[in-house]
Amino acid sequence: MLHTYSKKDFHTICHTLAAKDADLKGIMERWGLPPMWTRPAIFQSLVLTILEQQVSLASAYAAFSKLKTKIGFITPKKIMALSDEDLKACYFSRQKMVYVRALAEAVISKKVNLKKINLATDEEIRTTLKQIKGIGDWTVDVYLMHALQRADLFPLGDIALVNSLKHIKQLHAAITREEMLAIAEGWRPYRTVASMLLWHDYIKRKNITVLG
Repeated sequence: MLHTYSKKDFHTICHTLAAKDADLKGIMERWGLPPMWTRPAIFQSLVLTILEQQVSLASAYAAFSKLKTKIGFITPKKIMALSDEDLKACYFSRQKMVYVRALAEAVISKKVNLKKINLATDEEIRTTLKQIKGIGDWTVDVYLMHALQRADLFPLGDIALVNSLKHIKQLHAAITREEMLAIAEGWRPYRTVASMLLWHDYIKRKNITVLG
């Protein structure tokens, strides 16, 4: 059975985590409940996630919006029909052009069937998607968390998440990955929701506008 969360139990899980961890409780006391950030489990969402790699949310969403304005609903065939100049005009870097085309080719060739893998386990999905150039653990984690509502992910490749964890737990700068994972163990089996609480704190403290 796949371990997921939904709008019906999201707030209950937040309160359960707050009861177990005073620092997570403090986030809710300061800022209220976090949004349940979701995306449809489709190709278009993976394109957005690729655009979000190692850039600001604002920069990623600007490129995503420009692309949608140009071609409408984003499909693999529409991506493959675009020239380098077209994608550059949508603020794509050379690297992101390669990655998004690799994803489009994988879907068109049926190397990846998104409807099928959406029913697979977290690790099966990770193995399948990481075969595509430009998709690593962070991209897979975001897709699992936001598009498939898988409940127990903790993406340490996410700088905002790590910085928020260090802030609320007052951790030393040189803390290891293993030490951070050990802290997150206490949040199983809902580390995804704990991650959303940490992002919520980071976004509020930094006064970041989340556009999509």
